[in-house]
Amino acid sequence: MTKRIGMSCAAALVAVAALGGSAVPASAATTLTAASCFPIGSPPSRSFEALVKEINAQGGDTVKIDLKGGAPAIGSPFTLTQKMARGAYDMVGCTEAYFGNVLPEAPVFRLSNMTYAELRKNGALDYAQKLLAAKNIQFIARHDDNGPFHLWLSKPITKPDLTGLHLRVSPVYTPFFKALGATTQLSNIAQVYTYMENNTVQGFGWPAVGWVPAWIKVTKYRVDPGFYLATLHTLANLRAWKKTPQAARDIIEKVGLAFEVDAETTGPKFKARLKKQLDWMASEGLKTITFTGAEGEKWVKTANDAAWAQVIERSPEHGPKLRALFTK
Repeated sequence: MTKRIGMSCAAALVAVAALGGSAVPASAATTLTAASCFPIGSPPSRSFEALVKEINAQGGDTVKIDLKGGAPAIGSPFTLTQKMARGAYDMVGCTEAYFGNVLPEAPVFRLSNMTYAELRKNGALDYAQKLLAAKNIQFIARHDDNGPFHLWLSKPITKPDLTGLHLRVSPVYTPFFKALGATTQLSNIAQVYTYMENNTVQGFGWPAVGWVPAWIKVTKYRVDPGFYLATLHTLANLRAWKKTPQAARDIIEKVGLAFEVDAETTGPKFKARLKKQLDWMASEGLKTITFTGAEGEKWVKTANDAAWAQVIERSPEHGPKLRALFTK
């Protein structure tokens, strides 16, 4: 974290005095650099961009966020949080799907079935912060939630069996899709349309909200029920965060917590957003494949079992403790 508004206030006063002029107070706003794990302007990036805009509106002469760009234009989304932790940026807006290579326990954020108010109260986020601190990362807030993930397909399936399908994935749902027989292709958001259009893949995982509108041209089916939650988080470089003046941190945290409350999937704002998205999809002819009864239970149980097994395998000490804190 550096002062990026020209000279420091003290240096400016010295310079003015040396020239024989009158000292005029200069702005000393702390400037933090930031980056998004998604393309700037894309649906999943907009909430972080809105957060940055609100911090800057409230920051005045105290704090300013300089948003440098988004992945993949500035690099792979899978390495952005790593770069931030090393000091390339002071903050990132990112889904845990892209920082699991930094924090092996990161999937717990998407696997929780509790509100973030509950997670703050019961010590779950404090526990996660201790693990993040060891990676030089400060958790600030969950600034958005795009709701449950779904499998989206170019052709229908009749049962919870993905054998024969090649699917685009992120680390979020790779174990789940493989457990049901699919082969997988890791890619960033910019490649989804092309892969679906040329039949490199026959489907992809993504939440119902935060969808790229162009995908409707190559997507014919959504599979219900949904699974996990598509949480988006604001993280900071811990060393830079500790050097940031308290007044600046207070503004960032205040804005972050306000976004966190608005993003809750049980709240009216998210429900209205989800309804608008699903209504639009239906109007474009997208159909829903719904698994019910034993098939629906198998679909959700396989998703949860595969994800938690991966967490506990990667982190046998912390995984079980996190599961007790993050789930009811």
